[in-house]
Amino acid sequence: MLRSPRIKRVLGHLPLAAEIDWALHGRKEPVGGFKLEGLRATLPEWVRQAVASPLRAQSGKKVLLYATLHYWLEHAALSGLALAGLGHNVTLAYSPYSNWRKPVSKFDLRRRELYTRDLFQPAKELIHLESLLTTDVPALPTTLAAAVERVSIMDTQYTLQVEEVDRTSQLYQLRLARNTQAAAAALRWIEANQPDVVIVPNGLILEFGAVFQAAQHAGVPAVSYEFGEQRGRIWLAQDASVMLQDTDAMWAARRNLPFDDAQREKVRALFATRQQAGLFQNFYRKWQDVPSEGAQKVRARLNLDARPVVLLAANVIGDSLTLGRATFSGDMSTWLRRTLEFFAARQNVQFVLRVHPGERNLDGPSVADLVAQILPKLPAHMRLVAAGDPVNTYDLIEAADLGMVYTTTVGLEMAMSGLPVIVVGQTHYRSKGFTRDPHSWEEYFADLEASLADLSAARPTPEQVDTAWHYAYRFFFDYPQPFPWHLLHFAEDTSAVSPADLFSPEGQGQYAASFDYLTGTAFEWNPS
Repeated sequence: MLRSPRIKRVLGHLPLAAEIDWALHGRKEPVGGFKLEGLRATLPEWVRQAVASPLRAQSGKKVLLYATLHYWLEHAALSGLALAGLGHNVTLAYSPYSNWRKPVSKFDLRRRELYTRDLFQPAKELIHLESLLTTDVPALPTTLAAAVERVSIMDTQYTLQVEEVDRTSQLYQLRLARNTQAAAAALRWIEANQPDVVIVPNGLILEFGAVFQAAQHAGVPAVSYEFGEQRGRIWLAQDASVMLQDTDAMWAARRNLPFDDAQREKVRALFATRQQAGLFQNFYRKWQDVPSEGAQKVRARLNLDARPVVLLAANVIGDSLTLGRATFSGDMSTWLRRTLEFFAARQNVQFVLRVHPGERNLDGPSVADLVAQILPKLPAHMRLVAAGDPVNTYDLIEAADLGMVYTTTVGLEMAMSGLPVIVVGQTHYRSKGFTRDPHSWEEYFADLEASLADLSAARPTPEQVDTAWHYAYRFFFDYPQPFPWHLLHFAEDTSAVSPADLFSPEGQGQYAASFDYLTGTAFEWNPS
């Protein structure tokens, strides 16, 4: 009876109601899916190793580390202990949510706070714990409020896999309320305590993005981090969301370095493995479901004739690597609509749209739905390769004469294959010297017309192709930094590398630069 939704709504507003219930019935149990029991077993030993760290006496920084969602909080707990063992003064701020799209009663949120505080008791001498749930949320400054609204729009796009957002929807209002609360509480704490650096995962969406924006508004250095498809590696960015994958500084420092045969062979082996639907070294993700069969077989499968082939490789709508990436089109869907209309009237070429294979595992609207809206009956010279079709994207690249992308990495691979590629979104390899990068609709359609008029002349030069290979090496093997614990392989990684291993001379030799970068130390992409 006490746990019914109606009773919880009432008790959530009564002082000490959650505390009394926890004392009587809590018994240290997880609350409503917010489960940190893995930490209960491992935290005491991690604390012991951090306390014994020979580097703990170093003069470190005042760090605010933020996390929400139980799996990110579990990861942040170990990262926070690692930072404490390296001599930093660490505050771990958190929001006790297990799901970003479902409402939670105030009563259960307060019980989750009690659960979290109890669980973190062994670490209280090393980590200051700070909940970002407050009962009085002050109004945000105008510029920060606008930034939080943008974060909430992206949250809704990401969750529903759409690009047009209804701001009256329950989901948007939920995201706006939670993000506003997180930003306001974070800003209050930052202004009162003046940390040297704020560290957040992602830095673009959800409360991660809201707290990142609060740090930026307060003028405090902010570092964001995320994990890609390589084990033992982390993406890092200072004063920017890491999801934007800004590689400009890295490329500026390393593009003029020699690109030797061993490096070229490493890139070749990576892409050969991806082409054949295999796994390469520390990469845990396959990029194709079916091995390559060659251009001739895919031409036969799609009934393509001798006319030139234009290949458009789409992203997943609302994917985190498309959010905030528009250059002139507004969003990917608008670009797709206008591009479909353009090619529907040009029967002298064959147009192939490759839906991203990742759509198979998602529930949102498909790019195929958008195509059906624009062209209910697909013209005979146009092809749609659906997400689940047994077609290898590399075979499509081999068969194509012109490539078009928004932000997908396939555009880089097109350029590496000697294919002219038009890049519309703000992806990491845009403007790196081997793609066509229009800045307006007029420029985009002019690029299309010029390329179609002379496809041979549109092809990148051998020097540009070589630059694409060199950039691929730097992006895949230099840009991600060594880090001991990947979010998706956390249990296995913590068994392989303990905090004590990190604090050892060998561990410092491998990971010190990454932890320095994580805490805001200026990172120099020195030649190597």
